[in-house]
Amino acid sequence: MTPIPPRTRQADDTGLTASDAMHAPGPQVDDHMAVDVALSLLIGARVPHLLLQDEDGRCAGLVTRAQLAAHRGGSWYRDRARLRDIPLDRGPFTSSVAALGEAVADMRVRGLDVSPVIDEHGYALGILALTP
Repeated sequence: MTPIPPRTRQADDTGLTASDAMHAPGPQVDDHMAVDVALSLLIGARVPHLLLQDEDGRCAGLVTRAQLAAHRGGSWYRDRARLRDIPLDRGPFTSSVAALGEAVADMRVRGLDVSPVIDEHGYALGILALTP
């Protein structure tokens, strides 16, 4: 849940921040939701990912349909599996004031196509997505 620390804007020629380039966050669900329910929600809402919230409403991660399907298909799967029980990226997330170029570079280093953008308190404001 730790944000990627913001750096000075001088490092980014555009002067844009992550909040300037983010998209709407999409559905946000509690991390105690069952994997089956989350997968049904993803399919029904026709969205590629869900943002997870902890018990305080702060961003706890992001899960994709592929991650849920892979977990559900594993031999370790059980009916009561919760989103908090599956392996997924839990941060650091992108700070809304981070320079856009550096936020993108950090995502590429970590191999992420999508990262939650959070405020200074850890609440999700949106999604930063890399385009191919």
